[in-house]
Amino acid sequence: MRITNAKLIKTVYEAKDLPPLDKKEIAFAGRSNVGKSSFLNTVLGINAAKVSSSPGKTRSINYYLVNDIYYFVDLPGYGFAKVSKQEKERWSILLEAYFNQRLNLNMVFLLLDHRHLPQDLDYVMIEWLRDLGIPFIIILTKVDKLKTSERKRMLEQIKKSLSVYGDYIYIPFSSKTKEGLKEVLDLFSKIFGESSYNSDIVN
Repeated sequence: MRITNAKLIKTVYEAKDLPPLDKKEIAFAGRSNVGKSSFLNTVLGINAAKVSSSPGKTRSINYYLVNDIYYFVDLPGYGFAKVSKQEKERWSILLEAYFNQRLNLNMVFLLLDHRHLPQDLDYVMIEWLRDLGIPFIIILTKVDKLKTSERKRMLEQIKKSLSVYGDYIYIPFSSKTKEGLKEVLDLFSKIFGESSYNSDIVN
C-alpha cells in the first residue's frame, strides 16, 4: 500500500463523538513511551502525530484519513502517563467504548518496545483484544537500539512470554532506519485488499 496523503480529521474525547462506521479502519495501541507517534509519522510519511519527550501526550482518540479512503486511529497511550486517576478512568471508558462499537475495525497494531519484555498493561491489552475477538499484529519498536545478538534473544523471549495467548505476527520496526516499514505497508495492503506496496519506494 502506498500512502499518498494523510491528515488528522477528528480528535475524540468522548465516545459519542466517534465518526460514522463508513470506512475501514486500523487502530494503533501501545504504552505511552513505546514510540507510537514516531511510528505513525514514519508510516504516514508526514509529521502528523506529535512526538514528545514526555510520554502520554495522546489523551484522545485521533482519527487520520488516509488516501481519502481509510481511517488510521491513534489510541491513547497507556502506562507511564502522569495524569490523574479520573483522567485514566476516562481513557478506560473511552477505549472500552471504542473497541465495543467499532464494527469497521479491521486490525489493531499493538506496539511493544523490542528492548523489554511485555509489561502488565501490555498483557491486559492483549487479553482485552482476545476477549473481544479483535485481531492484532505486534510491532516491536526501537529495534535500532539493539545489537543483532540482543535482537534475536529479545525476540525469542518476547515470543515465549506471549506464547500462552497464541502465535502472532511480530515485526521489528525502527522509525530511525525505517526497518520494517515495507512489511507494515504490505500488511496494510493485505488488510484493505489492495495491491502490495512497491518496496523500491522505501529508501
